[in-house]
Amino acid sequence: MEKNYKAIIESILFTMGESVELFKIANAIDLSKEKTKELLTEMKEEYDKSDRGITILELEDSYQMCSKPEMYEYLINIAKQPKKKVLSDVLLETLSIIAYKQPVTKAEIEKIRGVSCEHAISKLVEYKLACELGRLDAPGRPLLFGTTEEFLRVFGVKSLDDLPVLNPVQIEEFKEEAVKEMKIQLDV
Repeated sequence: MEKNYKAIIESILFTMGESVELFKIANAIDLSKEKTKELLTEMKEEYDKSDRGITILELEDSYQMCSKPEMYEYLINIAKQPKKKVLSDVLLETLSIIAYKQPVTKAEIEKIRGVSCEHAISKLVEYKLACELGRLDAPGRPLLFGTTEEFLRVFGVKSLDDLPVLNPVQIEEFKEEAVKEMKIQLDV
């Protein structure tokens, strides 16, 4: 069965995302540089003639797949759209601890959750839902975390005072659940 060299080259250029030297492409597909260059030239002509949104650029002795210049306005439109942030259960749990206990250290959050929360805190800071508030005046001077205005905006509350208050019965139920979970984990 004959290899579909154009498909292989297309896959290489698409996956790499940056320019790839001709000799590397030729080595990858086990063809001469001359034959590989001929295939790349044919591919560029096919892309440029057709109603496709991509082309192949030749940059000295390298090739790169990229969008056609006439597509830039559409790319800008998509890039300007806000990215939807998905909050996993881990992120929501960590955020709720920060919201209700702030200012709070990473160690305090980890004590409550029972697991490391470095990644969760980093994501919440990246999403601008939590921020560093300063350092605790204690050995090691750990960072203190709290919520942001973006947190209030996203969750539709005017202030932290508007956060739901758990009734004492719910708190006791949560404590009992946590104790049961800890016993199960210790038995395993």
